[in-house]
Amino acid sequence: MVTSTTSTTGTPTPTSTASAAQTAINTATQALLTGLSAGSGVDTGTLVTSLVEAQFAARSATLKSKSDTLTAQISGVASLKSTMTGFSTALANLVKGGSLQTQPTSSNAAILSATAQSGAKLSGLSASVTVTRLATGQVARTTNPVAAANRTASLGTGALTLNVGGGADVAINIGNGSIDAIAAGINASKSGVTASVVTDAQGGAYLSVKGATGSANAFTLKGATGNALDIGGGTATKTSLVSTAQNAKLTVDGIDVERPSNTVSDLVSGVTLQLSGVSTVPVSLTSTAPTDALTQAVNDVVTTYNEVLKTITEQTDPITGNLRADPAAKSLLSSLKALTSKPLVGGATAGLPRTLAELGVATNTDGTLRVDSTLLAKQLAAYPDTIESMFAPSGTNALGLSATLTALTTSATSTLTGLGASTVRYTAAQSDVTKQQDKVTDQSAQLTTRLTQQYASMNSRVSAYKSTQTFLTGQIAQWNKSS
Repeated sequence: MVTSTTSTTGTPTPTSTASAAQTAINTATQALLTGLSAGSGVDTGTLVTSLVEAQFAARSATLKSKSDTLTAQISGVASLKSTMTGFSTALANLVKGGSLQTQPTSSNAAILSATAQSGAKLSGLSASVTVTRLATGQVARTTNPVAAANRTASLGTGALTLNVGGGADVAINIGNGSIDAIAAGINASKSGVTASVVTDAQGGAYLSVKGATGSANAFTLKGATGNALDIGGGTATKTSLVSTAQNAKLTVDGIDVERPSNTVSDLVSGVTLQLSGVSTVPVSLTSTAPTDALTQAVNDVVTTYNEVLKTITEQTDPITGNLRADPAAKSLLSSLKALTSKPLVGGATAGLPRTLAELGVATNTDGTLRVDSTLLAKQLAAYPDTIESMFAPSGTNALGLSATLTALTTSATSTLTGLGASTVRYTAAQSDVTKQQDKVTDQSAQLTTRLTQQYASMNSRVSAYKSTQTFLTGQIAQWNKSS
């Protein structure tokens, strides 16, 4: 099923600052008057804080509003990019999975199984295959075990030479000549022949040497010392052949053929065969159209499209959308709405469906899509190959839905003209707002320092004046008593 994830972010509402600023000024003024009239000093801490906040309240609120808006826009862009990427990726994975492609069917999977090759047209497939022999690789083993206590002892083979299929001889580095060193040397030769040391229940070690399947991969392994390790030479006494190298034998539609592997991809056009057994009875290969899978795929695309459309519509809403003025978001919405009318296959044959709309994908009045199941079933029955091509991998149909969504997503997320460019623009603007906020913070700190110093000086003078007033009041009282 095609799925995607959507999210939305609300648009912040700027805060009114006029009343807040006036309140701060009134509070500061009242604190000053109260302090002076009471004669108890002024609360300069509260006074300075209130005055500084009043000075920068409007500017700070404006910058915060801008920052909140930009954050919402960046979040909205990220949501749209994620939504579109998820939509196209999910469809691409569904297409690559092969479930939307006509599949070959074997009448006897125990003898051979068949899989469709990417982009293959298998409608009407009919073939008869008889497997008379499986491909095998040459396998040889040593006949006498090496005791666990002697694993590091040399086998006395002397220099070893490997030859595969009559090609050039390959010298094997035998190290100390032990069974483990010889196995390591064969594997290190990268010749297609592999070796392993197998231990039996009594702890005895045997050397097992294997080649690739096919008669052309038969090999010989000879030692310089007598017949100490003669494989494939015909004189071995210390090794024995478990199996020989031979090709698979098949009869395809009455023609006898051989192949070096049990995986055969060049006999039946568009089909890879995996041979598993032999039989004198022919195995029939036919094809099965993915009608149910394509029907489900169309419905899944419509469901996911509606989810994506909801996200984009919310973000571009002309009143509440965070991206209502974003050109890339608007362009994406326009392109998405045109998806159902875009040709997904080439040609212009009369009656041949080429678009989602012609398959039965209809558009509702609110822009969402729905599926006309009756029309879809009719078109699938009449034009299965054409509809299958619409959902083909982008490598085999550059006009298909998968390729179209990938191209749409690439364009929408472009850092030059798409949502990627919007992210760059909004991020740069937010960085500028942050710098302005930092500047306001610095100016607030400077003003706080200056006012604190000024009011500290004022408090000192007021205290001196009050002291003088108290002294003079006392003197006048004494004079009045004397008179």
